[in-house]
Formats: sequence, structure tokens, C-alpha cells
Amino acid sequence: MALVHQDADSTAVMQPVARSLFRAHTVVTTMLCVLFAIMYLDRVNISAAAAPLKAHFQLTNTQMGLAFSAFSWAYLASVLFGGWGARKYGARASLFVAVSIVGVGTILTGLTGGLSSLFIARLVVGLGEGPAFPAATQAMRNWYPAHRFGFIQGITHSASRLGAAIAPPLVATVIVWYDWRVSFIVCGVAAIVWAVVWWFYFQDDPRTHPQVDPHRLEVLSVSLPDRKARFPLWILTKRMFPVTIVMFSYGWTYWVFVSWLPLYFANQHGTDLRSSALLTSFLFFAGLIGNTVGGMTSDLILKRTGRNRFARCGVVFTSLVGTALFLIPCLFIDNLTAVVALLAAAMFFLELTIAPMYAVPMDISKEYAGLGSAYIIMGVAISGIISPVVFGWLIDLTGNWNIPFATGVLILLTGAAAVSVVRPDVPLKIPALKRT
Repeated sequence: MALVHQDADSTAVMQPVARSLFRAHTVVTTMLCVLFAIMYLDRVNISAAAAPLKAHFQLTNTQMGLAFSAFSWAYLASVLFGGWGARKYGARASLFVAVSIVGVGTILTGLTGGLSSLFIARLVVGLGEGPAFPAATQAMRNWYPAHRFGFIQGITHSASRLGAAIAPPLVATVIVWYDWRVSFIVCGVAAIVWAVVWWFYFQDDPRTHPQVDPHRLEVLSVSLPDRKARFPLWILTKRMFPVTIVMFSYGWTYWVFVSWLPLYFANQHGTDLRSSALLTSFLFFAGLIGNTVGGMTSDLILKRTGRNRFARCGVVFTSLVGTALFLIPCLFIDNLTAVVALLAAAMFFLELTIAPMYAVPMDISKEYAGLGSAYIIMGVAISGIISPVVFGWLIDLTGNWNIPFATGVLILLTGAAAVSVVRPDVPLKIPALKRT
């Protein structure tokens, strides 16, 4: 009898725990984290496979930089469609389409036959990834309260860096066991599976989801999809332009990390494929921590002070200046252990930027949070077009792998100065639009 009573008590305790684990907000948070991880896995897998891919097609560093930048051309061209699609058709449909395209493009990367087809395949990946984060931001804006904006952006972008961190050892392992082509096919299939699960589980309006905790709905402000909605692009462009400048400065160094780290370790410090992959992975884990810390710190400052501008911009300014300060010694030190420690600290500070910056469009607008976040991605995408090519060109020109990092320091400090004109504390005012 005692055993039966104990089992009944255990069941009674476990039932609420199980229910909480499968509450809609928990599942959606998990799915968004998995999404961001897959997006970055499919984004950085090319850098993890760069050495065998470069040797297979006999590419120069400049050509490799061109292949890296292909993603960003389409990423930039398609980014506004994420906010547009989420506003008109909802984040559910927009993300299903976008992530499916990413999966197809990643699979095509594994089937390429040379530089031209590689460039096209990476264009397809960028075409899908561009709309993904704005659509996800709109989903977050509907599903989470204002005092959790930094947290949800921080934890999801931490997951993205987890994807970036596991990509190098994962891809290196698949390459050793099979070849570099299989690694892209595996990553592409993962994206397509996620898209199907998202389509069947997510609802644009959390109030209609059968597994949502009713208490959570009390603090939400939901903006439903509106197919007749029009978009104040000029007003948004003027308002978000300083954010784009800041994110360009962030993105310049970010793309150096994403695209070139494995080759940097191999060429500057003589590491092999596996060692380069593990060192790169370690740095992305530092970025993972930075994303979460940046979001939580920003929300904590907002909670204690009530000042959006201080909570968002203060963290971003510290982030960019801190990154520059840790990159400078790397230009003069040859010791691998010291360089890795400095780059890890730089990556940590760099990633403090993300959550507070993505919270800015969520702070200023309910209806246009997704579209506003597109301007954040534009800055990163433009730098992604330029930075990898310039990095490769400078290496081919000088043979010095440290010189491109020096350009990043100057651009980071420029971005830190631009933070002074970012205004998350002023709501976006949109004149009444005629509806058709």
C-alpha cells in the first residue's frame, strides 16, 4: 500500500511538471532556439568545410571570399520580405517558406560542381535566411511581453551561436567519415524537418493555441496578420538607419569570425582541420554566452531603471568598445593560447550587441517589429557582402592574416559612436494609412 501511495504522489507531482514542459510558450521558445541554431549551422557550415572545398575546386582566397559573400547578397535582397510576409500572412507561413528554402539551398551546396554553382547555392541559402529572423521577431513580439524582449532575443541568438559552435566539429566529423558534400545535405534536411514541425504546431495568435497558459495572455499585446496592411518604409528607414549603421560595424567583425576563423587558425597558427574546428567552436561558445548575458543584462537594466535607451544602447556601446579592445592585442601576439583567449573575449563582447539591438524594433512598434528588425539584418548583410571579400583580398595582397582584423577595430569604434543616435525610447509614430 505504501508503494502505491508513493507512486500516486509521484504521479501527482510529475503531471504539472510534464504539463509545464509542453506548454505552448515552452515549446515555441524551444522551436525558435532550434530554428536559430539551424540557421547558423547552415550559415557557417561552409567556413567549416572551407579547407577541403577550397582544395577540391582549387579556389584562391579571393574566390573563397566571393563564395562566402554570396549568402549575404541574397540575404540583403530578401530581408524585408520577412517583415512584410509576417505582417501580411503571419510568422507561421513566412517561416515555413523561408526555412524550407534554406534547406533546399544547403542541400544544393553539397551538390555543387564549381565556383559558379557554389555561388548560386549560397544565394539560395541567403534568400531563405533573409526573411527568417524578421518573421521570427514578429512571432516573438506577439508571444512574449515587453519585459522579456531582451531575454527571448538573447536566448534564441545564443542558440544560433550554438549552431555556429557545433558546425565546425560536426562538419569536420562528417567530412572525415564521408566527405564535405554529405555535411551540407545533413544540415539541409534538418532545416526542412523543422519547417514541417513549425507549420503544424505554431499559431500566429497565441490566444488560439490550445496549450497556452491563460495567465501568460494577460501581459501580451498581439498584432494579427493583415493582408491589407501597407508599410511605411520611408518612415521606418529614417528611424532605423542609425541601427543599420551600428549593425554594419558589428557585422564587419562578425563575418570575419563566421567566414575565416578555421582558415585563420590553419594558416596563421598551423593547426590542422580538427584543431581549427575545435578552436572555432570554442569561440562561438563564448559568443553563445554573450548573447544570453546581453539580453538578460539589458532587461535587468530596463526593469531597474525604466529607461529603454540606457538598457539597450548602454549594453551595445560597451559591447563594441570591448570587442575592439580585445582584438587589438591579437595583432601583436603569436602565442596561440593567448590569441584564442583574446578572440574568445572579443566574441563574447561582440555578441552582447545582438539581443538589445533586436529588442529596439520590438520596443518602438507592435505592428512593425518584424519589418523593423529587417534593418538590423541589412546592416549585417551589407557588411557580409564586403567584409569576407576584403578580408580575402587583403590576405592575397599582403599574406598577413592580422591586417584584416585591424580594419575591424576601426569600424567597431565607428559603430560605437553611432549608438548615440539610436532611440529605442521613442515609439514609432505612423500616420493613418488608407486601407484598400
